[in-house]
Amino acid sequence: MAQDTAQDIAPFTAQDTAGNTAEDPAGALHGIHVPLVTPYARTGEIASGALEALAHEVLDAGATGIVALGTTAETACLDEAERDLVTDVCARVCEERGAVLTVGAGASGTRAAEASLVRLARWPRAGAALVTVPSFVRPSAAGVAAHFERLAGVSPVPLIVYHVPHRTGQPLDAATLRALGSLSGVVGVKYSSGGLDQDAVELLGDLPAGFHVLTGDDLYLSPMLALGASGGILASAHLVTERFAELAAAWRAGDAVRARALGHALAGLSAAVFAEPNPAVVKGVLHAQGRIPTPDVRLPLLPASKGAVVTVLERLAALREAFPA
Repeated sequence: MAQDTAQDIAPFTAQDTAGNTAEDPAGALHGIHVPLVTPYARTGEIASGALEALAHEVLDAGATGIVALGTTAETACLDEAERDLVTDVCARVCEERGAVLTVGAGASGTRAAEASLVRLARWPRAGAALVTVPSFVRPSAAGVAAHFERLAGVSPVPLIVYHVPHRTGQPLDAATLRALGSLSGVVGVKYSSGGLDQDAVELLGDLPAGFHVLTGDDLYLSPMLALGASGGILASAHLVTERFAELAAAWRAGDAVRARALGHALAGLSAAVFAEPNPAVVKGVLHAQGRIPTPDVRLPLLPASKGAVVTVLERLAALREAFPA
């Protein structure tokens, strides 16, 4: 693909859960974004056709956008050519559908992260980069801020900070996240602290202008939306995508009665999905539904147990009965 400058990258143009057209990057960060799994064929290669079909399915069901190369995509287990293939497929679907495309990028070292982001200019459809807080090296809060300031200066697309301390070993308080959100070129945070904590409450109570919080902990989507989060990036939303989108829309519309009931049901589903390491259970369920050719994951991950898959399928059946389309 031809190289493009940052000025040539098209802004988001997509509808949020309320049906409003978003012309700016921050404005598109509402609703449900699905971090797509990477389906594998029986030969072990990427099943690109199944990936493309999944992307269309979740968008048909009401997702605002998709995320390529998130944790759920087993990105660490893909080589560079495979990562490019995944991004190509997702970019093509988002171009066809006018949907929001976010691409996982970055690295623990700032120079390597800069190079990763600069490559995104190859995909003009990319609207944002999901960039994890540096893992393992554990910089100071000031170092994290300097890292993201450097990245924002070279990235062809706006940045969404991926705050996931149980993976990075780097907890950030509300003040630090607020400082990151005030940086030019940083438009949001995927908030995955492992629970609904004090920092989430403080952050959502005083957000920088144009800065959006997207829930990354599936179980806590409903309370985070109630507190003011814009939406979520959720592995569970591969399944009953329409109900997750409905939950986001219900909180935005102020329909607390519907939102509470649906939120409790979806939290139970998400708990079952994460009973084993992600994305093994999601893949097992998608395979059982005939939506991907195999349930395979790559080492060091192992396939989901039959019991975990059956539990999720049972919860899906109960949820569809309680909340029919």
